[in-house]
Amino acid sequence: MPEVLRTFMNIFDTGAPEPVCRIIIPKIQRDYAQGRNTAEIRRVRERFLDALYKAVTTDKKIKLDFVYGDLSVNGTLTPLDGQQRLTTLFLLHLYATKKENVPLSETEFLKNFSYDTRPDSREFCKFLIDAEVNFDAETLSAEIENHANFPLSWKKDPTVSSMLVMLDAIRQKFFTVENLWGKLKSDAISFYFLTIKGMSLTDELYVTMNSRGKPLTDFEHFKAEFKRKLDEIDAALSDRIILKIDTVWTDLLWTYRDKNNLVDDGFLAYFGFLCDVILYKKNDTPYNKKRDDPFILLEEFFGGDVCANVDFLEKSFDCWYELDKREKISDFFAGRVFVGSRNRKDVNQHAAGKIITYFDNADFFGDCVKSYNKNFSLGKVVMLYAFVTYLLNAEKISDADFRRRIRIVNNLVENSLAAEMSNSTARNNGNRIPAMLEQVDNIIVDGKILRRNELKAENNYNFNEIQLTEEREKLSWTQQNPDKAESLFELEDHYLLYGRIGIVGLECPEYFSRFISLFKCDYDKIACALLACGDYWQVDNNGRRYQLGSTRPQSWQNLFHKSALVKHFDETKEFLEKLLDSAKNFTDDYLQKIIDEYLADCENKSSFEWTYYFMKYAEFRPPRYGKYRWENFAEEPYCLAVMWQEQKMSTNSYQPFLKAVEVNDNLSREYLGMRLLFGDFYVECENNSYVVKNSATDAEEDRLTINQRDSVDSENRKIKIDTEDRIKKFKSWAEDYLY
Repeated sequence: MPEVLRTFMNIFDTGAPEPVCRIIIPKIQRDYAQGRNTAEIRRVRERFLDALYKAVTTDKKIKLDFVYGDLSVNGTLTPLDGQQRLTTLFLLHLYATKKENVPLSETEFLKNFSYDTRPDSREFCKFLIDAEVNFDAETLSAEIENHANFPLSWKKDPTVSSMLVMLDAIRQKFFTVENLWGKLKSDAISFYFLTIKGMSLTDELYVTMNSRGKPLTDFEHFKAEFKRKLDEIDAALSDRIILKIDTVWTDLLWTYRDKNNLVDDGFLAYFGFLCDVILYKKNDTPYNKKRDDPFILLEEFFGGDVCANVDFLEKSFDCWYELDKREKISDFFAGRVFVGSRNRKDVNQHAAGKIITYFDNADFFGDCVKSYNKNFSLGKVVMLYAFVTYLLNAEKISDADFRRRIRIVNNLVENSLAAEMSNSTARNNGNRIPAMLEQVDNIIVDGKILRRNELKAENNYNFNEIQLTEEREKLSWTQQNPDKAESLFELEDHYLLYGRIGIVGLECPEYFSRFISLFKCDYDKIACALLACGDYWQVDNNGRRYQLGSTRPQSWQNLFHKSALVKHFDETKEFLEKLLDSAKNFTDDYLQKIIDEYLADCENKSSFEWTYYFMKYAEFRPPRYGKYRWENFAEEPYCLAVMWQEQKMSTNSYQPFLKAVEVNDNLSREYLGMRLLFGDFYVECENNSYVVKNSATDAEEDRLTINQRDSVDSENRKIKIDTEDRIKKFKSWAEDYLY
């Protein structure tokens, strides 16, 4: 008999052809599964309930898949397929009757649905219909389980426990729907119904059916839905795309198959990436949208310019397949990308024609296939898009041009911070990714870096503006100085710079190799020798937090990457150039000589600025972030704190002039290392004195004054400079007075 459309109510209509009197789920059928609490089933449940909800709250009716089985002469339907859908519809209709107090005369048909898999399942269905339970309860399952007629043994029945979970999910989804019963009485939710008369559904038949395969996976459901939607547009196109999914695209993804030898998740991951790109191209964002459900992505995919989207999908898969026929994709990336480190100076190895990425995988395509919805950052999205753009336009871009252009994109990505690499419309300057992808198009295809006012994206904020300016300058410079380009690229690949070379500049190309030579030396010696050239520190806009070099790479990276939030970058550049100008090659011995000469000169002149103490005493240079706090550097240069954390003072912070003279760990953490404790007394450091105070009263008990002379700093301000080493003086004085 041909299939017909039925609803859960009218399937029991006695006036219909081949009326169904009862629906009995037979013993051999598996338990009700849509209420199980596994991640995969939760997704299936949520998706199914979302579809039913949309059907009863909008004008978009839903036609469910086939329900078919044997209809006996007495009108009993034994489902062969559709058990799960029928059970969920039974529970939804039951919930509506209880929620809206529907008269029994309208709900008698519910008693004609039952389970014969176990006695508990059968009795539970009867109980649900007859029991007086508060179906408005927030946790419906708890309300049911607390009923006096609910035996605890029922909870061990997997069908019962699954039904309870589904009832909670139905209550949560449909609680606010008004006139739910009336909407269910319409044909908002229907299914195709087919009877197989006289088939005699034996146990052997069910065993045979269940042994022929596993339940359809999410991917198989996805592919079927994908094909159905494509068929509605172009049957020939649909056949071609589905054939590619089953053949050449599976071959493409086979290298990245999972432990079960499946490529399903890999396909869906890359499909998700392409859907996000399509969204960005429309000046939209996937931010805060559900992205782990491929069926939601399908709705998006078919909700726009479908022909353009399918064309983009096909070409974006085909380009990797065509590449894979010529060389392995992993080899393609290995020949162009090297994974570097921002923490270890011995990792980065410059190679002509390659870029250094600081992401964890050089194969951006393989990384996407394996982890797009797990650990695939926006930076990776931009980088993968750049490679896709190249492959889609490879016939008009030479390999050499691409290698130069992908270096530009990589530099822009690596030097755009989280605030800039953002797809949130709520963040400062909004969703930047659409403009970034437009910028990438122009860089990869045309070799041009557009200015903001040249971009067409609704929000034209894109990569870090400082880096964009530098990349334009470097692009012009390499075109004019092709013989020096490789030495510039080697400098870019230094792990302290990761693409930003403004601290060295383009004016003196000889500095490129000198910088590399310098930073092979001991960082502590570099920090001191550079200070001998001048006050190279930078200060946050708050005017209190100062950055100097330390043994940690991060301190130098902070200094070498210009930011609108920090001042005095140009001074750092000036004094670094002074040091680079002093030698062609650098060694630790050479740097130590600079330090020794500076200290000797201070001692000969009896002139001890704060820089002398910084170089002389290791306590000023702990192996931390190189962060210092001055409340008023101009007037009180000797009143400072060494910060243990990068952004704020902590209990491990300390005043270095006190740290250098402490004994027996008598520096007080309670006061952030700004007091030196001696029994009933403590010592504080002022700009021209050590002050002894009473611990109980804070009254001053004594003062050790440091001899100073008047001077003028570089900004023509009057300052005081020590004429004696205050640390030596304190130690000599304290031997008799405090120790």
